[in-house]
Amino acid sequence: MATRVQAAAASTEKKKPVAKAAAPKPPVKKPAVRPAARPAPKAAAVAKPAPEAVKTEKKAEKVVKPVKVEKVAKPKKVKQVRDSFTMPENEYAVLAQVKKSCLKAGVEIKKSDLLRIGVSLIKNLKIAELKDILNSLTPLKVGRPKK
Repeated sequence: MATRVQAAAASTEKKKPVAKAAAPKPPVKKPAVRPAARPAPKAAAVAKPAPEAVKTEKKAEKVVKPVKVEKVAKPKKVKQVRDSFTMPENEYAVLAQVKKSCLKAGVEIKKSDLLRIGVSLIKNLKIAELKDILNSLTPLKVGRPKK
């Protein structure tokens, strides 16, 4: 004869538990692995030097340290400036002619390079020569042309 307690226990064994939907577990953050600290070497039984000797040794160590090598400074980049200007067509055509003659000679050149060459040549002129050249140029109207 089975008692009620045994019957109840037997009936619970036969029933399968209902599987519940498991909630996703958040990822476990592992602590960062640090290398194990090295144990300090055990000091040998050595007699301690006098404090004055220690100071001189430290000074000697400071003098012996290698000198830092200075890096070669890179030249600073020159800031580029964009500008617009006005010139007569016939003078502008001279730029195109010079550019064509350079290409025939096998030298590739840009208009901006031609203008820079002109500026470097002007830099070497005396003021009297510069005034003479300026007076020989045709005068231009100041400002932007109307559209």
